[in-house]
Amino acid sequence: MEAQRITVALIDHSAGFEATPARVRLGDLADFSADVATFLRGEDKDVETKTLEVAVRKGSLAIETVPLLSAPGLFRDLRTLLVGELLDNLDAKRREVMERWQKAAWQTRQVAYRISAPFLDRPIVVNAESDYHADDADQWVQVERYIRGEIQDLGGVTKANAHVKLPDGRTLKVTAERDVLRDDTVNRLYKLAMLRIKAEYNVLTRDLRNARLVEFVEYAPTVDEEALSRLTRRGAVAWRDVPDATAWVDELRGGTH
Repeated sequence: MEAQRITVALIDHSAGFEATPARVRLGDLADFSADVATFLRGEDKDVETKTLEVAVRKGSLAIETVPLLSAPGLFRDLRTLLVGELLDNLDAKRREVMERWQKAAWQTRQVAYRISAPFLDRPIVVNAESDYHADDADQWVQVERYIRGEIQDLGGVTKANAHVKLPDGRTLKVTAERDVLRDDTVNRLYKLAMLRIKAEYNVLTRDLRNARLVEFVEYAPTVDEEALSRLTRRGAVAWRDVPDATAWVDELRGGTH
């Protein structure tokens, strides 16, 4: 495939005027630019967006990339969006952007998005009439639960949050009220912590999203040396007539294999 220019356009009249390169609300421009960068980059970082050169075009406000020679994940996802509105097989980051754009288009008929490229038969359009969604979109339920993990980041200039590394290696961002973090006197950075959170839980994938901190729960696992010694003494008495504990357990299990 030849190198492809990807053009992503925002059609927006919600401010009472058409958003164009000559006139656009700063917040709308910032949000749109961030979404376009996330969409192009994807979770697998198909495109290096920090150094990517783009042109800002009319249409209403469109961001056009330089020709991209190799971005297989991005090209695959664009073809997927062209043939159907299900987002299940889309890159996770692109799926988030599409869901966000679809929600914005539904909320006001004055906002729409259009993605085009030479290899696409027609543009991909997100508007009030489209229905880009995932089959598991309605499987998110509100839950309250306890999570344990290492606090890797805590605070924030504009939005207070904590980044928690979970036991499975994933990182969960948990938003927090500023006073909760301000009044907490414990240094939790780079330490294991127990958090009580409210979040959305996907009953199919078991993922958590939009997590919000309710409180930190004191988590200080300790070993009761006296209780451990007492159990050890009891075990020694119970097993004193067994010459080889390992062989005895293997025999109970049906022998070794």
